Amino acid sequence: MAALTDRRAARERLTKMFEAMRDRLIPADESVPLKGGTFREWEDQADELERTLCPVFLEERAALESNARVEVGGRCPHCGSDRVYLIHGQRRSEVRTTHGQVVMDKQSCRCRSCDRAFSPSVS
Repeated sequence: MAALTDRRAARERLTKMFEAMRDRLIPADESVPLKGGTFREWEDQADELERTLCPVFLEERAALESNARVEVGGRCPHCGSDRVYLIHGQRRSEVRTTHGQVVMDKQSCRCRSCDRAFSPSVS
């Protein structure tokens, strides 16, 4: 089992995303006026920050998990057979979360006994 990324790369991606948002919302140049004049507009900016950063965090956190990639499929959750094989390659999957769309790489397995497909589990 292996992670799909390392901590350094994950932290770097999050830092770049945050810095881009920070520089857009609070420019370093004092002569550039800040956007928004009401608390409600500031809340909208905070919501935009959350919608931008949280999905990236979730994608990176999922990729850091030690079981993000498995070597064997395990048992079929449908019929319990151990006659399972991993389908080569990974597919990009979009997941809707409370924080927005998250794109993750997922592996797939197929059972030789019941011919059903599923995502592998470490259990």
